[in-house]
Amino acid sequence: MQPKNVRFLYRPAFRLKAIPIIQPPRKVLRHSQHCRSNIWKKTFHSTAMAKSKFEYVRLFEADDRCLPNTWIVVRVDGKGFHKFSTEHEYEKPNDIKALSLMNRAATSVMEEFKDVCLAYGQSDEYSFVFRKETQAYSRRSAKLSTNVCSLFTSAFVYYWNEYFPTSKPRYPPVFDGRTVLYPSNQNIRDYLSWRQADCHINNLYNTTFWTLILKGGLTPAEAESKLKGTLSGDKNEILFSQFGINYNTEPEMLRKGTVLVRRKVPVALPNGGTREKSQIVQEHVDIIGDEFWNTNSHLLTVT
Repeated sequence: MQPKNVRFLYRPAFRLKAIPIIQPPRKVLRHSQHCRSNIWKKTFHSTAMAKSKFEYVRLFEADDRCLPNTWIVVRVDGKGFHKFSTEHEYEKPNDIKALSLMNRAATSVMEEFKDVCLAYGQSDEYSFVFRKETQAYSRRSAKLSTNVCSLFTSAFVYYWNEYFPTSKPRYPPVFDGRTVLYPSNQNIRDYLSWRQADCHINNLYNTTFWTLILKGGLTPAEAESKLKGTLSGDKNEILFSQFGINYNTEPEMLRKGTVLVRRKVPVALPNGGTREKSQIVQEHVDIIGDEFWNTNSHLLTVT
């Protein structure tokens, strides 16, 4: 019996048919050793690591790209080489073998870095001049100085036995490296002139100092006291008047340092002919005056 005040609404059967909703099965993550290892591999061993959430730390790196259109000089300098030369019994005032080893290490740097157009070395230092237009390591200062310095140091150790066959390094040598920019051709020439003038001043002092000790019988303290306040002319006079040494006839490598440049030299062929090939050569010449630069004007030309 139908209740009072109740109305029933009848609809066709096809309108009352339910439409099923298909839901995907829920993923259940089960904690297991296998699951843990997979997550670790996907997170830390993925080829897309560069796009990880940790990539933001790169923002802390400083942009140290060198200014464009400037000469880049990387200077390598021995750290604590006064002690190193004493421990390894370098000849005084100059050890030709040690200087030749420095030249060999510098040659290795120029062989690796084709954009180094010139290198200059004296004592325990070497300066490498990169062309103005170089794009080596995107001109990043730290990359240039660290790669040049590390290669120079490793080459110094690698070739040690060729120059000191009867002795081994008693401890690893250390060199530091720095990058300096010079905007003009005159600036780079003045820099190299400064280093060669430094070579002359230091070598003249050391030659006189050690001659007073080795041939004059003075103690290091007495030799230092005798040379205090002297000028270049005074030192030349001491060498010549007391020991018969004409400083101007000393080997040019000691007085002027070493310049490394690339030159085309004739190379013999198997058939008996010759052809020109670019090679790194050592020269012991004046680079303060104009003659060297007039002869090698291509070194300051931007290609």
